[in-house]
Amino acid sequence: MDLCLRYGRVTLGMELKVWRDGASDPLPEGLVQLDGYLAGLGLDSGWLVLFDRRSGQPPIAERTVHIEQRSPQGRCIAVVRA
Repeated sequence: MDLCLRYGRVTLGMELKVWRDGASDPLPEGLVQLDGYLAGLGLDSGWLVLFDRRSGQPPIAERTVHIEQRSPQGRCIAVVRA
């Protein structure tokens, strides 16, 4: 896990991925990887942030979106594509 934030009784798990030229979309791999980390922490949700560094992309302000996904084990994942 790239970031585990603990504040009082709140724990947030985040995984960061970079999508580079010639590579496939890191979303499926990121969901599986984050799912395992969240299971180890006993969490039902987490964050996956995907940075699109492929050539020819519009400015980050135009391409940033937030969606909800389910992990392979059914956890609620907030996916941010930037």
